[in-house]
Amino acid sequence: MTPHVTGAAVKAADRAHVFHSWSAQALIDPLAVAGAEGSYFWDYDGNRFLDFSSQLVNTNIGHQHPKVVAAVQEQAARLCTLAPGFAVDVRSEAARLIAERTPGDLDKIFFTNGGAEAVENAVRMARLHTGRQKVLSTYRSYHGATAAAINLTGDPRRWPSDTAAAGVVHFWGPFLYRSPFHATTEAEECERALAHLADTIAFEGPATIAAIILESVPGTAGIMTPPAGYLAGVRELCDRNGIVFILDEVMSGFGRTGKWFAAEHWDVTPDLITFAKGVNSGYVPLGGVAISAAIAETFATRPYPGGLTYSGHPLACAAAVATINAMEEEDIVGNAARIGAEVIAPGLAAIAERHPSVGEVRGLGTFWALELVRDKETREPLVPYNAAGVANAPMAEFAAACKASGLWPFVNMNRTHVVPPCTVTETEAKEGLALLDEALAVADRHTAGA
Repeated sequence: MTPHVTGAAVKAADRAHVFHSWSAQALIDPLAVAGAEGSYFWDYDGNRFLDFSSQLVNTNIGHQHPKVVAAVQEQAARLCTLAPGFAVDVRSEAARLIAERTPGDLDKIFFTNGGAEAVENAVRMARLHTGRQKVLSTYRSYHGATAAAINLTGDPRRWPSDTAAAGVVHFWGPFLYRSPFHATTEAEECERALAHLADTIAFEGPATIAAIILESVPGTAGIMTPPAGYLAGVRELCDRNGIVFILDEVMSGFGRTGKWFAAEHWDVTPDLITFAKGVNSGYVPLGGVAISAAIAETFATRPYPGGLTYSGHPLACAAAVATINAMEEEDIVGNAARIGAEVIAPGLAAIAERHPSVGEVRGLGTFWALELVRDKETREPLVPYNAAGVANAPMAEFAAACKASGLWPFVNMNRTHVVPPCTVTETEAKEGLALLDEALAVADRHTAGA
């Protein structure tokens, strides 16, 4: 970028030519970003923001990690690209490093360009492996924006693209704070959620169901950590009925929860894991599917009918190798666990005590959500489900207050998520929590009795 470039010029070019995702194009005002490093990014006017969103919860090792930047530069000088049909050292090494960290025998890696394509291919593998078509997923979920992935998604982004004929059946996952099962304890929620899923399987016909896909810890939908025993119970239902169990770790994987994969918290091994985002912190687009031995064997002599021009792109794989090695060398996964347990958890608990707008705090590692409400007793959300425009004003005001103070939040519906890079320091985490504490005063003004 040349020194004379201004934020106004960057924004003007953006507004003239860039078509943004998930947006009414005439109603958005994108921030022109000049640079980023570690847990911060800044605009052309020198305004600096603490990134409590990790962009889209993907810069797990922070911005511009020097080891990853150097690895991409070195790979670009040596070999920029090669078709996926060749054996390439950096691709093989990325696959090995990922397979070393996946649970069980998920030792084969199919590379994609991102998370949605990973989900597309995992579902295709499950359908071909079982000879069945239906896939079950939860309402509170997000699995991507491509054809199958958006139909699997439970949140309202699905609605405009829902074909109602994609072989997808949605069910309710566990979420005690807003329990669809009238549960009062985590144990009750787990038991009733599993009974509901068992009934759904029975009434849909077990022999018609290829897979159940779950986010190990649902991300955009609200970071609802599953109750103890739930994922193991789903594993058992899948085994009993010959159903492939897919865990979507696109957002929760690669250190985000304080483990390499969130499934480790509950000692559960699925048949397929989808990943992306944190595998190389998004420095170059990369995703993939980790595949069990049984499913890999299905395609030992039968061609797998899927592929991508950029599957296992050398630059992306170089970034993944450098990222995973840096995470190991610098104990970044351990840092996420420690900061979560020692700084974020107690800090958010104290914030919840002070603010009438905070109904619940939940999460682990560097993966947290605050449920914002109008009334702690009734648990009425601060804004209605899928609110927009005037109805969403309280959340819009809260987000604006965060940004004005130098904190960049991740806001979705009536929640704000605390998802800084896994490299975040204790000082940075405390700074962000203090700014969040101040901004929540804006949300408090919309609560009962305010």
